[in-house]
Amino acid sequence: MMDEPAAGPLKDGFGRRIDYLRVSVTDRCDLRCSYCLPKDFKGFETPANWLSHEEMARLVGLFVGLGVSKVRLTGGEPLLRRGVSGLARAIAAMPGLRDLSVSTNATQLARHAQDLRAAGVDRLNISLDTLDAAAFSQITGRDCLDAVLAGLAAARQAGFAPIKLNSVVHAATPEAEVRRLLAYAVEQGFVLRLIEPMPMGECGRGFSHTDLNAMGARLAADAGLVPALAALGNGPARYWTAGHGAPVLGVITPMSRHFCASCNRVRLGVDGTLYLCLGQEDQVPLGRLLRAGASDAELTAAILAGIAAKPERHDFVSRPERIVRFMAQTGG
Repeated sequence: MMDEPAAGPLKDGFGRRIDYLRVSVTDRCDLRCSYCLPKDFKGFETPANWLSHEEMARLVGLFVGLGVSKVRLTGGEPLLRRGVSGLARAIAAMPGLRDLSVSTNATQLARHAQDLRAAGVDRLNISLDTLDAAAFSQITGRDCLDAVLAGLAAARQAGFAPIKLNSVVHAATPEAEVRRLLAYAVEQGFVLRLIEPMPMGECGRGFSHTDLNAMGARLAADAGLVPALAALGNGPARYWTAGHGAPVLGVITPMSRHFCASCNRVRLGVDGTLYLCLGQEDQVPLGRLLRAGASDAELTAAILAGIAAKPERHDFVSRPERIVRFMAQTGG
């Protein structure tokens, strides 16, 4: 039985409330997106070091007890890990949790969408950078766009709403393709979010970002969208709406206009490492402590000490070479 955790809210040393936890259930992925993982990458965590679902649920429960109310299951590709729906069900039942979501590339989603919905997952974020099959294969290393589109259809049928499409847009991305994605999102009732690539690992540093604030404003004006009057969702995206409040288009700009001052999240790696910032190396080995026999009270103390030491901001602009780990190793 868990020891009684300390009461929230959970705040870092800069007064930011930390209420959002991203949990990587695996660092493996069935795609090799060019900005995320090198094609020949073999440095994945050994399965013996992966936390079990029960161990993950124990740690997540401690965070929820400390005031975290939003959890996202990520990877790598989380649907490659067996039993993810069972983990989702255990997390969804935790008192105090308000929002449970999953980030996925959707290659496996057609056969998992109903189970995820039944388990209590509220929302899905789906990676989709292009609707052109040849470009999709070039970006991801696989010819499986049809499987992704089938996954999106299954998610709609399962009742997920909103469904957010996450599209990485860099300096060489044709704007015509972004416009095509926006038209598709509007037609299907999805939300398109444009994301600037971050210089994580050698492959991430191979892509120059473009200012998505300007592109987003241009696309929104052409589509007759207006800026959202209030923050929408759990994260840093800035949105445009069709005037009725529901978001249609968003941008996430960690490079051109960072949002560190309002950062509300931390990440838990598949081995239980707590990453305090994407753009810094600060971390807490919660998984190692757990397997060494730490009590819930001891794990809670380690969480609190880590959150207190959360860095003020990333160094992606001033020191892009600082982070050598790839995004999939941290959790999306």
